[in-house]
Amino acid sequence: MDQAHATVALCIIGTEITRGIIADKHGTIMARELTNLGYQVRKIVIVPDDGSLSPLLHQCAQEVDLIILTGGLGPTSDDMTRQVVADLAGVPLVLDIEAYKVLHERIGDRIEGANKRQVYVPEGFRVVPNPKGTAPGFTGTFPAPEPSDGRTVTCYAMPGPPVEMHEMFFGRVLPELAEAVGKTLVGRDEYTCFLTPESKLEDICYEHAQKQILWGTRAQEYRISLYLSGGSDLSRQKMGSAVQEHVGKGLVHRGDISVVDLLSDFLQEHAMTLACAESCTGGLVGKLMTDRPGSSAWFWGSIVSYANSAKERLLGIPANEIEAYGAVSEEVVTSMARATMDISGADLAIAVSGIAGPDGGTPEKPVGTVWFGFSGKDRPPVSLALRFSSYGRSSVRRRAAVAAVLLGYFYINGDDLLDIIATWQYI
Repeated sequence: MDQAHATVALCIIGTEITRGIIADKHGTIMARELTNLGYQVRKIVIVPDDGSLSPLLHQCAQEVDLIILTGGLGPTSDDMTRQVVADLAGVPLVLDIEAYKVLHERIGDRIEGANKRQVYVPEGFRVVPNPKGTAPGFTGTFPAPEPSDGRTVTCYAMPGPPVEMHEMFFGRVLPELAEAVGKTLVGRDEYTCFLTPESKLEDICYEHAQKQILWGTRAQEYRISLYLSGGSDLSRQKMGSAVQEHVGKGLVHRGDISVVDLLSDFLQEHAMTLACAESCTGGLVGKLMTDRPGSSAWFWGSIVSYANSAKERLLGIPANEIEAYGAVSEEVVTSMARATMDISGADLAIAVSGIAGPDGGTPEKPVGTVWFGFSGKDRPPVSLALRFSSYGRSSVRRRAAVAAVLLGYFYINGDDLLDIIATWQYI
């Protein structure tokens, strides 16, 4: 590809975006990285999953040398990206045998149905593997529509979910595009941040910005991904370390990491098991843990003791203890953790009890107050309270679940939990 004529159109496909349900960040991220390589991004367009992609793609192919699409690669009937690209290239869709084998290994015979659509690509195009999801991407070159003067258009198609698109774009597509124009990619580091609002993380990045370093964030349900690109390896490391220190101990980790990975990897490595007792989180901690395949090897289960009577009957917490101290208290959460250890025989027990709101708070225990209890074999129990900023009931519950897993990881490692949470400023 001739760099002097490397013009680009970015097509972001998704009805959720055009309806304002979610915001597009793919276009901004891709445009920034491609511009740094010398590409000329002529347009960024967002279209719904309603068939309007076809005329738009035809127009783009008449105007630019490179088209990059995200979205519309799922298994349902409104995922039309494959067919639209095939029609534009004038070729049929064909089954990619290797992609079929990979997907069959992951989901088994469930592939024989709607999922099989995901391993069809335009004839003559090459599959771009998707290690984070089920739908592979694809790339290929085709003659530009008339009038074209013999020009060709290169096309890349990637899935829309951010975790899949980011992995594919930065790990596979961008390196190919850099090589095509004879450029070397700038360095890029990824961090994972827990419990800190995205707006606050942005402010912290501004405060610790280093020359020539660009950054971007991507909010997910239980974490935020932070990307640092450009500058030297040392300057990115310096900025990353400054952000880690500012946010608080243990809240920012290098790499793409889920909070479950931290704790479950440790449990597996040491052949240990976990059990939980949950009140305000209503089983969300257990849900997080069992989202990971193979969790039965290290997760005993979660006792959802929401009502006080459930705490009494399922965990044996004395009624007079709950009456004296309240369900959201050091005394009760400590008893919950100890009882869970006794019932399960697990190596680690985590207990959670709090006030998620919107009602139930008091001046002494406002909405967002959550007590955590930890008990383990051969180590003394620890209980502590956190006060989460209340952005709604579901927000408090999600952050309480993340904090429970994260603090459980530090507890089982023998860290001082009170010392750790003393540095947490923005939860």
